[in-house]
Amino acid sequence: MPIPTFGMNDVDWEARIDRDALRSGRVARLRVELERSDLGGLLAFDFSNIRYMSATHIGTWAMDKAIRFSLITRNSDPIVWDFGSAAKHHDLYNPWLHTTTTEMDADPHQPHHGAVKPRAESGARAGISTLRGAFHPDAGIADEVARKVKRELEKFGLLNEPLGVDIVEMPILLALQRAGISVVDGQQVFLNARAVKMKEEIQLLTQAASMVDAAYDELYRFLKPGVRENETVGLVSKVLYDLGSEYVEGVNAISGERCSPHPHVYSDRLIRPGDPAFFDILHSHQGYRTCYYRTFAVGSASPAQVDAYKRAREYMDRAIALVKPGATTADIVAVWPKAEEFGFPDEEAAFALQYGHGVGLSIWEKPIFSRLVSFDHPEELKEGMVFALETYWPSADGIGAARIEEEVVVTADGCEVITKFPAEELLVAGPKYHAVGFDLPTLRSSQSHLNTPWGRGEE
Repeated sequence: MPIPTFGMNDVDWEARIDRDALRSGRVARLRVELERSDLGGLLAFDFSNIRYMSATHIGTWAMDKAIRFSLITRNSDPIVWDFGSAAKHHDLYNPWLHTTTTEMDADPHQPHHGAVKPRAESGARAGISTLRGAFHPDAGIADEVARKVKRELEKFGLLNEPLGVDIVEMPILLALQRAGISVVDGQQVFLNARAVKMKEEIQLLTQAASMVDAAYDELYRFLKPGVRENETVGLVSKVLYDLGSEYVEGVNAISGERCSPHPHVYSDRLIRPGDPAFFDILHSHQGYRTCYYRTFAVGSASPAQVDAYKRAREYMDRAIALVKPGATTADIVAVWPKAEEFGFPDEEAAFALQYGHGVGLSIWEKPIFSRLVSFDHPEELKEGMVFALETYWPSADGIGAARIEEEVVVTADGCEVITKFPAEELLVAGPKYHAVGFDLPTLRSSQSHLNTPWGRGEE
């Protein structure tokens, strides 16, 4: 059965996404990886890890500020120290922060029913980090963070065990060390837990992709000569926000000669007749991201652009054909071209052009597919992984390039593609031009003389 795509609302007449299963399942997976490690606990400052751990969110405005933090230990469930009144909001509306699955975290004076028990202390607490250093260093904020974390580690008998941290500001790191806490890298534990997605996560990722399908349909109809790259970013953002997107992380809008080399940032360039244009749409639906490229020709496409697209598509299709449980990232990247074949001196210089990456609560998760690392450090593909594969090829005329990306879910016997806006062939967007007695062909060079035998030097 294909992955279902539900409406955005909850209803009483259809079983849709089980949010309780999503929350409890993520914590369970994180706890499995924590038990496999030699860590006593995990401390998160990264918003994606905090959300995975605690199912809390305070808005995208705070994503770059590292102001909130969350802790899970072998003997306790997640605790979130949050920004100002957000902690009180969590206390009122996040009942899962009032329960625990561990004995040491439970309230011994409350009746216990099954595996979930009332908690001795709420997991929703007020706390704040250094505002990226904006607080005066002598205000003691970093030491207060360390004090809060140390109290929990002591309470649960884990102060002498290593504490895994994902990202950390230097004042916080030093304060944790002064408090006698052994701080080590915890990123791999988080990423291992997040690598294989639950059914509910796959459903949300599919919904997120369906919203981009709609954005591309609007974009296809909008593209024409005279449109600026930044206007396409505005259009796509509006479509996504109107559909309920939580956060439009970025729209990479690249056209004309800017396609080669890929600059990875949009501009105010006017799109011209015959231009190639490719786009990457990255947004968040209930936390779950997309990374989704498509390439168009505006008005017409040159033979060189058509050839570039065929190459990019062939590399994509050969890669997808190999996706199944037990295959490795090395198997996939082996069918992709070397950097030197498309104009780069080495794989580092060409990084992320022939590329793959896990997609979940962030756009770059495990597994990673790249000739830079995958041959020496292959990762096994497992059922339930969700990742994006992206290919690139510059056109031989030096003007444009093709960029294609598909998101796939690894299934028991192969994979399912969840990015559905058409990409098998190069699509021509924009107006149809009518000449005397016929329509101008869509396969033509924007350099008009090259459409004649004399201009091509054939006569």
